[in-house]
Amino acid sequence: MKVAFVEPFVKAARDVFQLMMDLDAQRGDLRASEQLVPSKDASVAIGVTGDLLGSILYSFPRQMTLEMVEIMAGMPVDELDSFVISALGEVANIISGNAMAYLNSANYMCNINPPQIVLGQETALEMVTRKALIVPLRTRIGEFDIFITLKEQA
Repeated sequence: MKVAFVEPFVKAARDVFQLMMDLDAQRGDLRASEQLVPSKDASVAIGVTGDLLGSILYSFPRQMTLEMVEIMAGMPVDELDSFVISALGEVANIISGNAMAYLNSANYMCNINPPQIVLGQETALEMVTRKALIVPLRTRIGEFDIFITLKEQA
């Protein structure tokens, strides 16, 4: 997988966190994983099709998820209920959609599938690549990971 596929997701995540939650997101060091397993409590998987094939997994700690939705909704939330899960899926969907626009400008025509929510850290997901690149992003309310498994369509 090309490291060049990482920057559109980092830029999109930074933009969305800044615009929707007034939060700065700083990228940590990339690392590789041979499994696509959620690293945190609440995760969103989004499939990518078109010129690139694969999945993106956004993985958030429980408390950060609650604080994100509280900021966006302007009301307190204290459990990972259907409202919170829906909001988290929408954040991941917006980030992914924006990343697809950045990839499109680099001549990769791609689409995304509807988000799938994964709660807990026990579930392993399928990958189209041998390794996932994990991009940690830090904000003042917590750190989350973006797992990227993309390959060019043969």
